[in-house]
Amino acid sequence: MSHEDDAAGSSRDSGTGGTLKKSLNGLHLWGIAVGQVIAGDYFGWSYGWADAGTLGFLLTTIFVAVMYTTFIFSFTELTTAVPHAGGPFAYSHRAFGPAGGFISGFATLVEFVFAPPATALAIGTYLNVQFPWLDPKMGATGSYLLFMALNISGVTIAATFELIVTAVAVLTLLAFMGVLAPAFSWGNFLAHGWAGADRFSASSLPGIAAAIPFAIWFFLAIEGTAMAAEETKNPEKAIPRAYIAGILTLVVLAFGTMAVAGGAGDWRTLANVNDPLPLALGMVWDTRGAWLNTFVLLSLCGLIASLHGLIIGYSRQILALSRAGFLPHALARVNSRRQTPHRAIIAGGAVGILVIYADDLLPLGEDPLMAGVVTLSVFGAIVMYIASMASLFRLRRREPALARPFKAPLYPFFPMIALGGASVCLVMMICNHPRIFGLFAALLAGAWLLYRVTARHGPPCSGGPHARS
Repeated sequence: MSHEDDAAGSSRDSGTGGTLKKSLNGLHLWGIAVGQVIAGDYFGWSYGWADAGTLGFLLTTIFVAVMYTTFIFSFTELTTAVPHAGGPFAYSHRAFGPAGGFISGFATLVEFVFAPPATALAIGTYLNVQFPWLDPKMGATGSYLLFMALNISGVTIAATFELIVTAVAVLTLLAFMGVLAPAFSWGNFLAHGWAGADRFSASSLPGIAAAIPFAIWFFLAIEGTAMAAEETKNPEKAIPRAYIAGILTLVVLAFGTMAVAGGAGDWRTLANVNDPLPLALGMVWDTRGAWLNTFVLLSLCGLIASLHGLIIGYSRQILALSRAGFLPHALARVNSRRQTPHRAIIAGGAVGILVIYADDLLPLGEDPLMAGVVTLSVFGAIVMYIASMASLFRLRRREPALARPFKAPLYPFFPMIALGGASVCLVMMICNHPRIFGLFAALLAGAWLLYRVTARHGPPCSGGPHARS
């Protein structure tokens, strides 16, 4: 199949019951890029303090921020050169064939299917603070169902809603920093800053390494914007602007949130909890006061933005994998009237809801359920980052004439830094979380078995990884 045939196929119905609608602009994409991630500022990251202390976790976060910044500037080249709903799956398939596409695609799917249940449970926890009669898991399930329905209603409606709640979430974090800034004390932040000790030593290193997944949680899923590429008007210009603005926004929010929370009081009370920001505000506000209640309600916007955006991400990844024959083709059907991948949205949501109730089923070791789910999601992300950077190098060599509206700056150094950083993270995570890595490997093996048993064989259908919009 020629690239021209693929390009034509990308814009027509290939037996999937409809095509995706091109209606998103750069502002929508910024909302998706930041919105998919911003829940990481509201919960999850404080587990890193439990492992490494404030100073150890600060070092980990700096390392991860450098990795993500260089990764995004490099990844944007792939996204604009191959604007496809499969995102990383499409790039690796084009560079390395079906095996590369499988590894990258299912690693991405693990990331985007397992990040939402953690976010949904955080929503349930925040709701429980306001409404103690509401079980957190019921709140999480209700959130899933609501935002799955909103995603099915139409991509323009979904993306506009995502932009609004993301903007509110960003403003809420800035307000959080402003409120706690007067109470900030370096003494509070530095106390016990090295995994519970006041001085750095060799014993601090294991905690710093163990905290890697929670530093990644600050930035996890920003790459999901790539999966909206087929639905974007003028992706060659809109995607680079959204990605660059998005990563800069997230770096500022991550370090600002962590710093003011750690300096407001005894940071150890915020470690290993699912709602660190309300507890941090409780150090300076009456825990029963109206202002704190208002903040908790506004915080839900950040969690909602991420859950909603992650649903966009996982559904497009399922759609792309189904189109290409790696998942049952029935999941590739697009609603002909609303032009949304409704079956993919429902399938990924069903898995996520099951995870919410999987306390005794998932073999996550001694970690709290959500800390373990976060780590599992991060394993998927890291494997995909490595595959994506390898694809960038290979496509530069194999297809030098490929149109690249945006080129990675300082090539090959930026992608080398991103590839090296992701590789270090993967090794450290395997050493610190072998049981969860075993689960990740088992999920990939199960997906490969499903592909061999049920999926269609042969070349990808129209709209596959070689398609260009």
